[in-house]
Amino acid sequence: MTATSEPLVLGIETSCDETGIGIVRGHTLLADEVASSVDEHARFGGVVPEVASRAHLEAMLPTMQRALDRAGVSLSDVDAIAVTAGPGLAGALLVGVAAAKGYAIAAEKPLFGVNHLAAHVAVDTLEHGPLPGRSIALLVSGGHSSLLLVEQLATGVTPLGATIDDAAGEAYDKVARLLGLPFPGGPPIDRAARDGDALAIAFPRGLTGPRDQAEHRFDFSFSGLKTAVARWVEARQRAGDAVPVADVAASFQEAVCDVLTMKAIDACREHGVDTLIIGGGVAANSRLRALAQERCDKLGITVRVPRPKLCTDNGAMVAALGSHLVAAGVPASHLDLPADSALPITTVSV
Repeated sequence: MTATSEPLVLGIETSCDETGIGIVRGHTLLADEVASSVDEHARFGGVVPEVASRAHLEAMLPTMQRALDRAGVSLSDVDAIAVTAGPGLAGALLVGVAAAKGYAIAAEKPLFGVNHLAAHVAVDTLEHGPLPGRSIALLVSGGHSSLLLVEQLATGVTPLGATIDDAAGEAYDKVARLLGLPFPGGPPIDRAARDGDALAIAFPRGLTGPRDQAEHRFDFSFSGLKTAVARWVEARQRAGDAVPVADVAASFQEAVCDVLTMKAIDACREHGVDTLIIGGGVAANSRLRALAQERCDKLGITVRVPRPKLCTDNGAMVAALGSHLVAAGVPASHLDLPADSALPITTVSV
């Protein structure tokens, strides 16, 4: 890599049930190949860690080859390799980290172990270019619901709030199961909600009351909402009435998106930030994207949301963060870097 060229970085993502290999040059996406094992988990109603780990082992080599072919490069061409070191499922992370170490040693390339959540922020650069000087990031997925103040992503972020129980995506999965919809629950609930009335049922908005402002102003709680939906559905079934799936889906989704956007905008205003970045699997949700845009437009806040394919777990986001770290001059990781299932968001690179 010359001093003036943009780094060519390969990213490996195996934190959950997607084996993702991405290749970027600077902020330009060259390849984004994903092998998902979601169908293998669907019959269990959730991700089975051992199944995910085995699927990563089987998918790693063919997914890597597809990405290199798509980008038209060889492993020797890349300037660095980035890999998700955490957070995530321990066994799944180990597969990716071990593979990345092997590729880095074989090709004699620097290795960067990166934070999965920070990568969800960095992937937006592939859609909208460099990050602004300051922004608020709302990260919503099956395992995480977080609000972050992002000033210098390469050196760390400031956590403002997080879920204290069920994450948004987890609530979607559980409510989908209640309604007889398939796993994962996000897309089918989003589709069902389009035919429903979002105001039909007044489901609760967790941690939004006056007493919550002092201790949990930017935190999230969706466990109570999930329970409220379950009780409402069970009451209908006991009475022998049909459950209006579309109305329940729309009302539940409105409650989730209302809280997420409300707290994100509150964080923007509190910290004097005029850019909101939304990432994570739930960021692909059509109502979340629309409501965030509508509310931010009224306040002059710019919303940056990657296209849906880049919101779900993928190697492109890991490569994007790796590229950001290389460009910022962050030192590479040691080859004995661990996989940390509980890696804190404050640690962007290991």
